[in-house]
Amino acid sequence: MSNDAPTTEPERTRAPNIRDVARVAGVSYQTVSRVLNDSPSIRPETLARVRAAIDELGYRPNQAARALVTSRSRTIGVLASQTVHYGPATSIQAIEVAAREAGYRLSITNISSGDYASIKSGLDYLMSQSVEALVVIAPQVRVFEAIADLQVAVPYITLESTGQNTQHSLWVDQVTGARMATRHLIDLGHEEIMHISGPQDWIEAEARMQGFLRELDDAELRTRAPILGDWTASFGYYAGLELLRYRDFTAVFCGNDQMALGFMHACREAGLDVPGDISVVGFDDIPEAAHFAPPLTTVRQNFAEIGRRSIELLLGELQGERDLSHEPVRPELVVRRSTGPRSGR
Repeated sequence: MSNDAPTTEPERTRAPNIRDVARVAGVSYQTVSRVLNDSPSIRPETLARVRAAIDELGYRPNQAARALVTSRSRTIGVLASQTVHYGPATSIQAIEVAAREAGYRLSITNISSGDYASIKSGLDYLMSQSVEALVVIAPQVRVFEAIADLQVAVPYITLESTGQNTQHSLWVDQVTGARMATRHLIDLGHEEIMHISGPQDWIEAEARMQGFLRELDDAELRTRAPILGDWTASFGYYAGLELLRYRDFTAVFCGNDQMALGFMHACREAGLDVPGDISVVGFDDIPEAAHFAPPLTTVRQNFAEIGRRSIELLLGELQGERDLSHEPVRPELVVRRSTGPRSGR
């Protein structure tokens, strides 16, 4: 039995193109192209008609095609590593906001390891996207050594704290931040202070450890070998359980807020009061730090300022500006209730 009912296929749709815009606006597609490329020779009434047609059709320019015509991709590459951590993830967010406000977008690639092959692969990918500039957020020293070897041909900024390559780097002064945290504990009367550090191969971890050791040395206090951690709350917890078996210290400076959270958990399990028995300081000022129990004293990094300044420096370099300021961003000590005077025990 046949079915005489007509069958219809759904109407196929496609994204509007530049010729559709030209047809609706009543102009040539070359005129639409000049509008898209901000040509100053377009009459105001023509400009208004083309923009109205773009809005009506919901037209979105093909960025790759525009890059071929203008030799401008309006794209900034980001080479990142370990973006699961608060610092790198927040830096990328701040950079993206600053880039968007300047009319740029990001092309991001995350390298899974710091070996030379991974770094080269990541850079090759970004260069294939015709990025105009590059931000590197990779915390291991070997990443920056590889970048120097590969001779990156576009303006670039590395977010790292060594201060060794001031022409291409921008950083929060990690050493100063660590010294501020340690000095705060010293000013509260603490003389026996432990440091739970981040991973040994991280630039920031090394800088914070150096700041801690220098401040103790300047105060002529005994220095102890830092405990090398992995940034996690779990490590802070288990390190705390081990350290509290001896409890021959009255304060701890943790290399980040997550390890401080874990350490305070260990203190609660041991029946110790923070800060009555032990004072604790972290680093980063993650959003949750103000809600720890007790709220955490920590060192705040201005990631929004880092993002704004990194884009400002790159755009200045693209425009041929000289004498751009690469001064480090100064951190801020945020004092909350996890620190107090040394107990009289």
